[in-house]
Amino acid sequence: MSAETSTLESSIAPHLLREGRSPKHKPGAYQPPYPSFSARFGEDVTAVVMAYFGVQVRDADDPALAASLADMRQRFAATDGPAYWDRARYVDADGYTTVIGIAYWVDKAAFDAWYSAEGAPWTDPARVADGVGHFLELVTPSVDRLETIFSANDKVEGVAGAGTGMSGMIEEHAYWGSMRDRLPLSQGAPLYPEGTPRIVEDGPVCTVVLHENACVIRSGQDLTETGETERSAYLAEVEPSLREGMDFLRDQGNGIGCYDNRYMTVLDENDQPTLRTFGVSWWRDLSALEDWAASHPTHVQIFGVAMRHLSSFGPESRLRLYHEVTVPAATEQRFVYVGCHARTGMLRAVS
Repeated sequence: MSAETSTLESSIAPHLLREGRSPKHKPGAYQPPYPSFSARFGEDVTAVVMAYFGVQVRDADDPALAASLADMRQRFAATDGPAYWDRARYVDADGYTTVIGIAYWVDKAAFDAWYSAEGAPWTDPARVADGVGHFLELVTPSVDRLETIFSANDKVEGVAGAGTGMSGMIEEHAYWGSMRDRLPLSQGAPLYPEGTPRIVEDGPVCTVVLHENACVIRSGQDLTETGETERSAYLAEVEPSLREGMDFLRDQGNGIGCYDNRYMTVLDENDQPTLRTFGVSWWRDLSALEDWAASHPTHVQIFGVAMRHLSSFGPESRLRLYHEVTVPAATEQRFVYVGCHARTGMLRAVS
């Protein structure tokens, strides 16, 4: 069924819509050229928890890595553990292997109870003696500071795994500015950044405090269900441009407002790589991300080859795309690093 023959709904859940609101860039009878969907959460959910628990090693074969990953899995399985979590790996620009367990809750009280018992020890100062870096990058945005988009509604990723389901086909997509239109808070707030990043050091523990209205995006692709022909075409034509853009943001992104970028491969339950990847990047604000997406040569190239790929395979494409974007308040974010090198994560924002 095409978007042209289906009733569209807003990406913003009905209870978060403001009276008289319409998408700013394409008001009225706009019909997007292809279907997309957004995650839904219960009306009782006022905030979500997105917790990135990372472990960093110089040598990927270091047995301490396997021990930390087993510890992570055990902690997530404890009482009040995450509603959904996954794990991904990448090698950073300094050659360190990093594995991050990304855990999601829709019950802040459950997270707080779990964290006091299981989460806090992850960044205990004593862990620096392990010779392995550990960190927590935590955001707890209110639901009006979060938006998601999926190219299909038959699989979930990220925060959607903790939701109640998916929307119908949404209106706010396939035009520049639609990302902002999907953010409920943008109906009445410009989401300007306020303040500058700073670091607080307490012995071996480094805590980074960002500022109001910083922005994080997790943007992924799933090739699991693609056939051999489509997969080969993607890996030959799309993935190189995507990797080039991800590397640019990692190495030179600070000049355009990107604090940090990781291009990660999702791991299976045995910690083996899958055909699912995503980039996760932190930005000064939503406008900086929008500017890169709209006009920077690296993203223009990514967008162009991706659209050619999707046009070539049409309805037969089994490539799945998604992203989640969060613009947290200053009080809804915390970044703690123990035993990590100085260019890890948000440490880059203040180095």
